[in-house]
Amino acid sequence: MKQTYCIGIDQSTQGTKAMLFDGRGDLLLRTDKCHAQLIDEKGWVEHDPEEIYQNTLKTVKDLLEQSRIDRGKIACVGISSQRETALAWNRHTGKPVYNAIVWQCARGEGICKRLEKSGVSEAVRKRTGLLLSPYFSAAKLAWILEQVPGVRPEAERGNICCGTVDSWLVYCLTKGKEFRTDYSNASRTQLFNITALAWDEELLAYFGIPKACMAQVTDSDGFFGETDFEGLLPHAVPIHGVLGDSHGALFGQGCLRRGMMKTTYGTGSSIMMNIGEKPVFSDLGVVTSLAWKTEGEVRYVLEGNINYTGAVITWMKDRLGLLTAPGESETLAREANPADKTYLVPAFTGLGAPYFRSDVSAAFCGMSRTTGKAELVKAGLESIAYQIADVVSLMKKAGEVPRIELRVDGGPTNNKWLMQFQSDILGSTVYVPDAEELSGIGAAYAAGLGCGIYKKEMLFEGKHGTFYTPVMSGAERERKYRGWQDALSMLLKSNTEDG
Repeated sequence: MKQTYCIGIDQSTQGTKAMLFDGRGDLLLRTDKCHAQLIDEKGWVEHDPEEIYQNTLKTVKDLLEQSRIDRGKIACVGISSQRETALAWNRHTGKPVYNAIVWQCARGEGICKRLEKSGVSEAVRKRTGLLLSPYFSAAKLAWILEQVPGVRPEAERGNICCGTVDSWLVYCLTKGKEFRTDYSNASRTQLFNITALAWDEELLAYFGIPKACMAQVTDSDGFFGETDFEGLLPHAVPIHGVLGDSHGALFGQGCLRRGMMKTTYGTGSSIMMNIGEKPVFSDLGVVTSLAWKTEGEVRYVLEGNINYTGAVITWMKDRLGLLTAPGESETLAREANPADKTYLVPAFTGLGAPYFRSDVSAAFCGMSRTTGKAELVKAGLESIAYQIADVVSLMKKAGEVPRIELRVDGGPTNNKWLMQFQSDILGSTVYVPDAEELSGIGAAYAAGLGCGIYKKEMLFEGKHGTFYTPVMSGAERERKYRGWQDALSMLLKSNTEDG
């Protein structure tokens, strides 16, 4: 078979990665570059869109130079990106009207409260699958149109593009010829009707955003235009796959069928379950989004986001001094007294899914006189698994999926003790693939499948990894999980009474 290559770009919150894949879908090389985190005294978080684009070109340049491949054999490009981060730019000049407002930034809270008072919260949830929140793109874009001088009149004349990072990169890489986003990213804006599969006129009106400002929504494995990365390639190649980062990881993990689930262990965690061809709207504390639209068919997901998982390990190292390196946590957990009943509830900035309680504070519970360093570290690791188990349990119920296999990725998955405990507390198999960079892999796979250089069976069959299966007894699992629920209940009740 003639050798061909695919470039995957993963544009994340901290930086940009370029990845080179061969004709079998194997990752050959990765290059990265960080960008500045612009945080002001209010805690508002921004990124410079032009820096992000220049870093994209730089990582691709480094990738091509270091790999020394024949550049004429690049067949396609796939892009994964931070999802809810939003920006606006002039359609004709390509110049941003303001910095990108990052998903972490809550400056749109006042806009959401205003809409909540007007009684539209339930309409927003039913149309988008998402709770009304400044976390999503809509309130961020509304803020730009309301607060940045001169933008609204230009938007109403159709001269402004309002989009997410993927649409910005597509616009820049195609030299302004294409303004497109995919179904997964569109579904996280809180402006897209996930049942009608279109930008929603009423949602746009709620947030005061003209429909003409929104990107053309394209299949996730569809054609997004062509790029030569400003002359880095000898000819233009198609951008043939775009996915939000969590959706890319789900696709890269091969979770293509209903009931398949992945968890990314990062600073926090995104837990996502493929629920098939029809949406499920749940009141249990998880949200509904589109997984993707590929081969002309849509798939939906349930998703829950946890604030502190991998960050718990960082906190134990940097703030408590219990570790000198993250890898020590596994050794200490194995040394801890298995009968110790200490629990950590890591609500450092409140609890995420499925509780959504910003008023709860973190605490260790159940310590005894013999609790020491190893036991505290063990409790920290266990808190990661318990939080994920909370969300998984609700997803199984909401999606009516009795049994799951959890596929996982991210740095903490290298901790064998944690992965075994995760399997034990779930009572399910946990699979850790050998491959890393699952978000970028997913986008590259979508691109390669979309332009015909890959076949599904080649990509998703015969991959290698480690399986963890439960060894804990049912009685022990129930006892430990009940202790976690008791610790949570105590804190939730305490904060309610204090309030």
